[in-house]
Amino acid sequence: MDSQQKNTKYWALILGGSSGLGLASAKKLALDGYNLLIIHRDRRTDISTIEAEFEAIRNLNVQLKTFNLDATNAEKRNELLKDLKDFVQRKSIKVVLNSIAKGNLKPMLSDKEKSLGNQDFHLTIDAMAICIYDWTKGLLEADLLAEDTRVLSFTSEGNTKAWKNYGAVSAAKAALEAIHRNMALEFAEKGIKSNCIQAGVTETNSFKMIPGSDILKKNAISRNPNGRLTTPEDIANVVSLLCRDEAKWITGTIIKADGGESLQ
Repeated sequence: MDSQQKNTKYWALILGGSSGLGLASAKKLALDGYNLLIIHRDRRTDISTIEAEFEAIRNLNVQLKTFNLDATNAEKRNELLKDLKDFVQRKSIKVVLNSIAKGNLKPMLSDKEKSLGNQDFHLTIDAMAICIYDWTKGLLEADLLAEDTRVLSFTSEGNTKAWKNYGAVSAAKAALEAIHRNMALEFAEKGIKSNCIQAGVTETNSFKMIPGSDILKKNAISRNPNGRLTTPEDIANVVSLLCRDEAKWITGTIIKADGGESLQ
């Protein structure tokens, strides 16, 4: 039995899978044979475009169930965890991918606009870091995770570098990586492998919302020895690799997937 056929009995749950890295990863995991549970939060005006993408995934002969709700809301999460038991078998979710991009992009000091406040940090860190822990633990307690589960999140070079207006997100990335390291340690007995993927600058909708993103884009291209930005498909390929049986000894680490962008 090849790996694609073996994956057909498993599900991949994606937090934030309607665009960008999450959607590209969903498509790749579908090609790998996984059934998909996609949780996203989008406006009604965007749903028709998103549904077209979802229909393309269904045409890959996998099961796809989507939920347009706030994955960071504890009440919604608990309700959905109960509902999942109705159609997802025990120990059948093999991949949990966190692609939530929900953070405050404000300056720390400004005379012209509102600056970062205490609550901005809390909301950003909760959404982009703590949320993956809440979901992983909830899925464990519901006995839905497979005996060999891969839990993955996306981080960025902003985990160690200071960029203007990125303070809250940078703090969230640092917290995210710490949480993944500890999940790798403390959830290992449950068969969980927990890693972060450090993507290079990728021109997603979330990236375009960063003030000064054009400058970041230009600098990334000039620094990258391959002379281009990272694409969502580049990162989706890394997600696929880390979900293979051969990657089961990789855990608690940060995998750089930036084409060498961070080398200089």
